[in-house]
Amino acid sequence: MAKPSLQKDALRKVLRYLKRYWVLILLSLVFAAATVALTLYVPVLVGDAIDLILGPGQVDFPGIFRLLATAAVLAGVTALLQWLMNTINNKITYQVVRDVRDEAFRKIQQLPLKYLDAHSHGEIVSRVIADVDQFADGLLMGFTQLFSGVVTILGTLGFMLSIHAGITLVVVLLTPISLFVASFIARRTYAMFKLQSETRGEQTAIIDEMIGSQKVVQAFSHEKESLERFDEVNERLEKASLRATFFSSITNPATRFVNSLVYAGVGVTGALAAIGGAISVGNLSCLLSYANQYTKPFNEISGVVTELQNALACAGRIFELIEEEPQPPEPAGAGVLSQVEGRVDLDRVEFSYVPERPLIRGFSLSVKPGQRVAIVGPTGCGKTTVINLLMRFYDVQGGSIQVEGRDIRSLTRKSLRSSYGMVLQETWLKAGTIRENITMGRPEATEEEMIQAAKACHAHGFIKRLPQGYDTVITEDGGSLSQGQKQLLCIARVMLCRPPMLILDEATSSIDTRTELKVQEAFARLMQGRTSFIVAHRLSTIREADVILVMRDGNIVEQGSHESLLARGGFYAQLYNSQFAR
Repeated sequence: MAKPSLQKDALRKVLRYLKRYWVLILLSLVFAAATVALTLYVPVLVGDAIDLILGPGQVDFPGIFRLLATAAVLAGVTALLQWLMNTINNKITYQVVRDVRDEAFRKIQQLPLKYLDAHSHGEIVSRVIADVDQFADGLLMGFTQLFSGVVTILGTLGFMLSIHAGITLVVVLLTPISLFVASFIARRTYAMFKLQSETRGEQTAIIDEMIGSQKVVQAFSHEKESLERFDEVNERLEKASLRATFFSSITNPATRFVNSLVYAGVGVTGALAAIGGAISVGNLSCLLSYANQYTKPFNEISGVVTELQNALACAGRIFELIEEEPQPPEPAGAGVLSQVEGRVDLDRVEFSYVPERPLIRGFSLSVKPGQRVAIVGPTGCGKTTVINLLMRFYDVQGGSIQVEGRDIRSLTRKSLRSSYGMVLQETWLKAGTIRENITMGRPEATEEEMIQAAKACHAHGFIKRLPQGYDTVITEDGGSLSQGQKQLLCIARVMLCRPPMLILDEATSSIDTRTELKVQEAFARLMQGRTSFIVAHRLSTIREADVILVMRDGNIVEQGSHESLLARGGFYAQLYNSQFAR
């Protein structure tokens, strides 16, 4: 799509948001028109006052004082109206910004996991925060100056026309030069500001990544490479910003030069008209004042146009996010999964993250209610992918997955996911109290139930040692909690929910051996009568599983109990023995 078309597309979408506040916009336009009308009427009063000075001893002081008093009152009313207009413009701008951010965040909640996996988190944050801020700045300047500027130009021409048509014609003939200069530069700055915005997003992504992984960076002495990578992006951002700012800053001096031509044209033709008696000296003063006021909005509008280029470039990026394809909607009449016993069937499942690299091919599995299914295999064989498919974070590309005999694509995601309890190797906590984190899946749980769940996974002890116990506030990264403590909180969350099916993906990987044995006992009690899927690298933790699936390159290569697989002496036996070999 051509750049001008992208720009128009972004502008059209901005106008769609503005349409909701048409009453405020109308009010702003009324105040802008009133402000301009009163501002333009003041030179008429000044001109009339000049005409009351006829010569030495022929000055109408009472008339002059009356006109000056009127001008002072009008100036006060103008200031009040301008304040009201600016207040309304601020309200419109930040309500639009609030709506855009609301919609962007809502879209993030609806996006499929593959989008979040494919885009850096820092770049997404940059769109929602930095780009929307830039958009707000341009929009606010547009409201504050664009409306009043256009009204000033039209009003000034009207007042000048009432004084002398010939001089007004000179102004009108010289105006297109200013418009041509502004539009010529504006067309070329949009792409520059878009590049600046994209590079800023890339820089934010690097900063986010480096802060989040600072320990790893320092542990592997990667500071120099990280600095070099940042410097390279920072250098590109400097060049892109300098180029965009340089070209946009040409607009103002160029239009000022044209404005000087307009002022000179009015001065020369006005002086000739005054000498010829066509206008009075007061009228000439009035026309020169109008010439200044007429040209001033062109300087402001040229600055506004530059800011709007930046705003539209940033708006385009946030609208790209808002218009991303959401995860497929629930089918009409999607069923609700209830009274789950735990029967799960995978029938010839096909899936790949990248089309040219198939991962899971013809994967079939039948799990009976209450069975404990362990999934083992080397890294990258598809273990976690199976979990993603079971939870419908990704949809199968061939075959089907059924729960209680119903294809999960015909069920609501909420009812499907609420049937699983999930503990992953990668812990997730939200900013809030320990209590809020544990009761996330079951907010109505009683205090006693929450404490019992914490005791079951041996988290109660360390929680009571925290400054405010269960009311201790933690950040989303867990703050001062260790990785093991964070994992215990996630386990407590599942212990409290007691869902009909469980998914444990390296659920005890960060816990010390002694605590792990106790947690495993608690899990064993929790898994009784519940269908459980267990992903583990430490094969000693899955000996009691009813069925062990051994995966390799997306396929099940072996299947059976721990003893039968060891007796077979195949791939599982190699994996198991390798963990205990001297």
